[in-house]
Amino acid sequence: MGFEQTLLDIVETTGPWALVALFAAAMIEYVFPPFPGDTVTVFGAFYAVNGVLPLPLVFLAVTAGSVAGSALDYGIGKRLGRVAERKMPEEPRRFQWLSLEQLHKVEQAYRRHGDRYILVNRFLPGVRGFFFVAAGMAGMPFRRVMALGAISASLWNSLLLAAGWAAGANLDELIRLFRTYSIAAWIVLGLAALALLLRWLLRRRSA
Repeated sequence: MGFEQTLLDIVETTGPWALVALFAAAMIEYVFPPFPGDTVTVFGAFYAVNGVLPLPLVFLAVTAGSVAGSALDYGIGKRLGRVAERKMPEEPRRFQWLSLEQLHKVEQAYRRHGDRYILVNRFLPGVRGFFFVAAGMAGMPFRRVMALGAISASLWNSLLLAAGWAAGANLDELIRLFRTYSIAAWIVLGLAALALLLRWLLRRRSA
């Protein structure tokens, strides 16, 4: 039995531990992006909308889990940024994946658009945690990042609960709606990545 299924089983018990499972799923998703925490959250939304779990507590559990996970990611990014700044000039081989120039570009990008990146993070499946790692590396103020992250998580969780309300007692319909959104979001991310790749290739060719 996978860990995801274990959490789903706990949520289905709809006792106090269900809220702990929802918190854990939301947090783990930020630290281990392949983990499908949104699936567990969808189940929580279903039970909340149908009156089995307290709706406000479900909202607080998944939102708090998201904030906790993003705080861990921010801490990882902060540490990576400090180590990179200190070690790159002395041991460049240790950071072949990231040059000092690239690190400074991340910092510049987050000075200009960091607030926007954090605000949209929760709506982008699979890459949410990386926004907070980058924010930590760029040295964005921790409190500001957490406040923006909480707003993003609150909006996303409100959307999930609203979808659960629209789906009513039909769990399959709720899961279908969520999967359709996820597929659409991945398509948008793929197109954006392709556009950035083409832009990079054109610049390299003209250089």
